[in-house]
Amino acid sequence: MAGKNRGSTMLRSAVRPGRTGRVGNGAGHEISTGGAGAIVRPRRAAQGAAHQRAARWHLDRDDGWRIAVHHLKKDIMKIGIVGGTGNISQPIVRLLLEQGHNVVLFNRGQTAQVPDGVRVILGDRHQREDFEQKMQAEKFDAAIDMICFTAEDAVSSVRAFRGVGWFVQTSTTCTYGVQYDYLPVDETHPLRPNTEYGRNKVAADHVFLEAYHREKFPAVIIKPSTTYGPVQGMLRQICWDFSWIDRVKKGKPIIVCGDGFAIHQHLHVDDIARAFAGVIGREHTIGQTYNAVNRGYITWAEYHRLAGKIFGRDVELVGVPFEDLMKLNVPDAGILADEFAYNDYYSPEKLFRDAPDFHPQISLEQGMMQVFEVMEREGRIPNSDELEWEDTIIERQRRVTRGG
Repeated sequence: MAGKNRGSTMLRSAVRPGRTGRVGNGAGHEISTGGAGAIVRPRRAAQGAAHQRAARWHLDRDDGWRIAVHHLKKDIMKIGIVGGTGNISQPIVRLLLEQGHNVVLFNRGQTAQVPDGVRVILGDRHQREDFEQKMQAEKFDAAIDMICFTAEDAVSSVRAFRGVGWFVQTSTTCTYGVQYDYLPVDETHPLRPNTEYGRNKVAADHVFLEAYHREKFPAVIIKPSTTYGPVQGMLRQICWDFSWIDRVKKGKPIIVCGDGFAIHQHLHVDDIARAFAGVIGREHTIGQTYNAVNRGYITWAEYHRLAGKIFGRDVELVGVPFEDLMKLNVPDAGILADEFAYNDYYSPEKLFRDAPDFHPQISLEQGMMQVFEVMEREGRIPNSDELEWEDTIIERQRRVTRGG
């Protein structure tokens, strides 16, 4: 069994046969499809209620369970979303509205405002009986669960959404862990989660797939990698910190892990929304799992230099070994230890094949520029002059390099 490697060996192992296996088709830098892609046209809204619902029930020939089979020709669906106000959820809601669907959210009503035309049902999914009864009463055509994190959540969602035509579970590529047999990782790769978050998602996904095999519950599993957008902001490699953006703007050096050659995939939230919307309404996606990433990859060194390009700066990258970063005072460095120190390269070919509406259109440069503008406008970029930890580590590393 081979694992992800850190430091300078990481890129080498990703671009030629080595301990992490081989790279299949699609190796290279991050690819943007540009402006060409699926054109979204608003659906016809002036349809009768019976046509909008358009669900037909019948008995499954194998096990006698009732399953909902929705006609692909119907124009409007009633789609329930558990959550609906987060980093990925917001663009999904907007896209579904643009497509003419009737969107209903279930959440606690404690975060963002929702667009006009969206109905919100207030509640807590952990109040299981109340949640399940409210969802069953809605008789949704399709449902998306954005906040199912445990097997217990999943069992409840199966009860809550029996009768829908499609149920989309938001999973994660963290279910694969960091010990890869080959790159890019496809959906058949063994699951070896290395975090509690990943292990819980594996357990939740298993509940849905078991329900599909047992009773034809119409589960579809979507596994995003790093999805960025205005709500979350632009992450960096070594920790959960946004002062790096201010450092780049001011021409200060920033830290990377090793030589920064670990590879990663970044997808704008508006593009991943096309994945969620794209699997709904397609019979062949039911019972399937999909990696939701773009083709290609980029190194973290290239990622940070791209930020410098946006601000008109040449970014000096100071490499610090992973083991040292784990011992030093790096705030919120768990994301590095769990994922960003390693090669992350997943295959999206199955999703491209089965959901042809999934056509990522936003390049990393375009998306990064957009997110920087929003973060700056909202005052979410910390002043790096008020933080000392990065300069302290950089000076230490320079002394080590000089042999002092």
